[in-house]
Amino acid sequence: MKIYKALIGFGVVAALASPLQAKTADRTMRLSLSDAITMARQNNYTVKAAKSRVDQAQGRVVQTRQSYLPKVTLSETLVVTNDPGAALVFKLQQNSVQQSDFMPEKLNNADVINDFNTSLQVMQPLYNADAAIGRSMALTAKKGQELMALRTEESIGLQVSKVYYGIILARKNITAVEQSIKTMQTHSNDAAKGYRAGLLTKSDKLSTDVRLAELQEQKLLLHDEIKNGTDVLAVLLNLEPGVSIVPTGDFVVDDLLPDGNESYMLENRADLKALETFRQVAASQEEMVHASTLPRLNAFMQTNLHSNNIFGGGSSWALGMNMQWNIYDGMATAGRTQEAKAQTREAMYNYEAAKSNSQAEVNRSLRSLKTAKARIAVARKSLEEAKVSLDFIGEQFKTGMAMTFELLMREQAYTYSKMRLNQAFYDYCVSKSELDYYRGN
Repeated sequence: MKIYKALIGFGVVAALASPLQAKTADRTMRLSLSDAITMARQNNYTVKAAKSRVDQAQGRVVQTRQSYLPKVTLSETLVVTNDPGAALVFKLQQNSVQQSDFMPEKLNNADVINDFNTSLQVMQPLYNADAAIGRSMALTAKKGQELMALRTEESIGLQVSKVYYGIILARKNITAVEQSIKTMQTHSNDAAKGYRAGLLTKSDKLSTDVRLAELQEQKLLLHDEIKNGTDVLAVLLNLEPGVSIVPTGDFVVDDLLPDGNESYMLENRADLKALETFRQVAASQEEMVHASTLPRLNAFMQTNLHSNNIFGGGSSWALGMNMQWNIYDGMATAGRTQEAKAQTREAMYNYEAAKSNSQAEVNRSLRSLKTAKARIAVARKSLEEAKVSLDFIGEQFKTGMAMTFELLMREQAYTYSKMRLNQAFYDYCVSKSELDYYRGN
């Protein structure tokens, strides 16, 4: 019976603990770099805002359809009056005029009349040169916004890469510090034995403890770096607060470096192509101002239904054309032309400046990439030498043949070499991501 109750109790505890374990497991997410970038492009608010600007541009394209589609207006107007002239006109429009309505007494003292006017009006553009150019501008502007949205995705991808590699760097540094803590713990124990045996001074014993405390503090700071990086990455990926992200990727170094001649690729960068389209929009704006000085031709058709009660009485229609030509508008067109020319020059200067700056960015990231790869080779050799030196001094310290400060210096050099190598790997991967970004890949 006791065994049976124990089994029941164990089952209840397991059932209660399972949701908690599942909830805890759900708060840890293992991500590769490509998965993180894909998730950011889909969920990031900045990317969504950029795509919303594309939707706004599409809305402006739809608005330009008024340049060739008809405008249809239906209206209903009620007028109640005893004005003699209006009363006679309304009766004529309602087809309700009688001979007695022309008697002087009737004309001078008109009865109150109701007029319900149901009107249907159709306006059809025939020739509006500026409106046609405006539609072309809207289509080009939409293309520019699409390119800017693509560049926004690339920018967010670069930010994700930097943060992702930063988390990897912090995790690797923690591993290096933990190894140093384990080594220093052994040396600290040896120093304690030597102090108890009278072979070392108290100062030597405390110096090993101080170094051990420094490594512990460094480990705490690195844990904070991981948490900070995870928080930033969660914001970029639009994840819930408190989610722990574990990178599944690692630092990867290519065997061959990219070619230094990258200028031909810059023309395909999304932001440069967007600036080029905006320059075209500015040029079209100037053409649109000139086109606004040309005549505008529109056709119209209108039908009216008049009655003293709604939807009855007489009907009429009218069909015609309207031509408008703005011959002089008090120098307003001249001012808009001057403004449009200046905007065209500004767009051209912005494009050329961005193009020149992008080449400098490519050159800088390529130099950083080459330097980082060279630093990796140097740091590896330095790490090997620091390891040999530390092992030698460590054995000497155990036998009392080496001083404590020598051991501490070698341990610091070895730990620093490991972190230098990790930093070189990080700088290489970040420089590679920046180079791809600045080239527009």
